[in-house]
Amino acid sequence: MLESVVASAPVFLLVAVRSFALIMTLPLFSSKNISRIAKVAIAGYMAYMIFPKISLEDGAYAAYKDFITTTGNFNADYIFLLIGETLIGIIIGFYISIIFAAFSTAGQFFAFQMGFAASEVYDSLSQVENPLMGQYLNLTAMLIFLQTNSFQIIFVDALSASFRSLNAFSIVNNTENLMLFMLSALTSLFKDALIIALPLMGTLFLINVTMGILSKAAPQMNLLSEGFPILILTSFFIITALLPYFCDLFMENFEVGFRQLENLFKTLSGGNVP
Repeated sequence: MLESVVASAPVFLLVAVRSFALIMTLPLFSSKNISRIAKVAIAGYMAYMIFPKISLEDGAYAAYKDFITTTGNFNADYIFLLIGETLIGIIIGFYISIIFAAFSTAGQFFAFQMGFAASEVYDSLSQVENPLMGQYLNLTAMLIFLQTNSFQIIFVDALSASFRSLNAFSIVNNTENLMLFMLSALTSLFKDALIIALPLMGTLFLINVTMGILSKAAPQMNLLSEGFPILILTSFFIITALLPYFCDLFMENFEVGFRQLENLFKTLSGGNVP
């Protein structure tokens, strides 16, 4: 196996570059808390397992045959192939990050209403300043992501399918379809975030309206000091009651996201995904 890797080093490097780009953009693995050496090791292991299934004679990599000889030599166009492979890995990892961004965005939607707008902390998973509720939903989604073996689905199924169906020329020839896919993913981000946050946003809005009516009816009542505890306690109660439904919604988002990613592979490859 090592002899074939050395003999076909340019092909192995293409596989390793796409795997490393996916690791660097995938949630949890892209965190700075994970050592760069560990990321390189994981990408190398993934490339080592996938490399035997790659051939310059058939499949998606057959388009690279004119740029890589059987002796392992390559020309200057090989640099652009590396850039294309990097872009494919970034697209896959970025799309998974968009799915998780919906959960953080949902927390941002209702954090202001429940009085936690100023409680932003650095989220090591999303690597941005995130309200506590957004970080809570993000961590919950990550636990569900790990529990449902979704990482194995990405590494074993999605990444292997991308090598069987996509190459750098697929991205160049289908830029319009790729842009439409990314725009639809961003649209789904806000839609899913609004669906998650809507029960809390509606309840907190009714509480705020009620307190406003009471403050007009009885100005002597100090509702400002009592309003925040009521909002916070009510929010935690609703989150606890709806947590099982949130978990089901998170899993559904993951399944829908994987199906859309598979459809992207089919579109970019002309409908040929083995």
